[in-house]
Amino acid sequence: MQAGDTAPVHLLAALALELSPGTGASRDALGQDGAAALAARIGQDLAAFAPDAAALELVVVGAHYDPVELLRPGWPLHRELEQLAARAPVGATPDGDGRVIAFGAHEGRLPGTLGPSADFAGGPLRLVPLLLGAAADDRALARVGDRFERELMERGMAGAATALLAQEAFGLQVEHARYLTVHDLLAMTALQYEHAGLAPLWPLLETALLSPGGACELDAPPEPLVSYARGQARIAWFDPQAWCRRNAPGVDCDDPVERERLARQYRHFEARQRQFAEVLMAHAIPVTLEQQASSVR
Repeated sequence: MQAGDTAPVHLLAALALELSPGTGASRDALGQDGAAALAARIGQDLAAFAPDAAALELVVVGAHYDPVELLRPGWPLHRELEQLAARAPVGATPDGDGRVIAFGAHEGRLPGTLGPSADFAGGPLRLVPLLLGAAADDRALARVGDRFERELMERGMAGAATALLAQEAFGLQVEHARYLTVHDLLAMTALQYEHAGLAPLWPLLETALLSPGGACELDAPPEPLVSYARGQARIAWFDPQAWCRRNAPGVDCDDPVERERLARQYRHFEARQRQFAEVLMAHAIPVTLEQQASSVR
């Protein structure tokens, strides 16, 4: 992120907490002291992995989220952290040390729009967002960013003390704890969606996340017809006759023999449309349903 020659830039990352199967979390947010303690541990881990990280500003929120809450156009959670950090008081730090900013809950509420959504609680992977920042001309951030993108996914395990602190503070059972950049998280999510049968939708999601102003279309029958442009997705709705003409060329859509089979396929198509819409909306991509004429293209 860069908004000018002297504006701060940030490396977007997260502490990923993989929970033991069948377990959840007792708390989704920490108070200020707990958030500060977790941020200090994270800072130590990152400096051990890439020594230049010790000179950067680290911003952490003491809360955990589902991946879909991080993977949204414009990276709103990280952007909120950036904006809150920009308003934080600047204190003195020892030479060569970057400051650590932690945001915790006060009277049960996190600042700004940082509150985790109850709609996505209970997933097996929880993420603690973090930012590393520096002045735009600071080469340390470039070196850290390059190393993170090359090696963090494979070698960025959190320290045992950090994993234990997160486990006790949030009241959860941690199977694995590691650091990821948002690009690592994208790659991991793409693989998970492929295993879940959502691979056809991924190019559209990736466009929305990495190039929000871009455009992408999924037009591969029997999949739904979905287009993304100008920040929103449009899903084409077909009545049974229009659907049949698009997805079953050469079949007599009024044939009584074919009718039951086509009806089953149409119901599956409608369920697939709903699934695509739910995934897109979970990533905060607006969705509209547009009726198509019976004479489809």
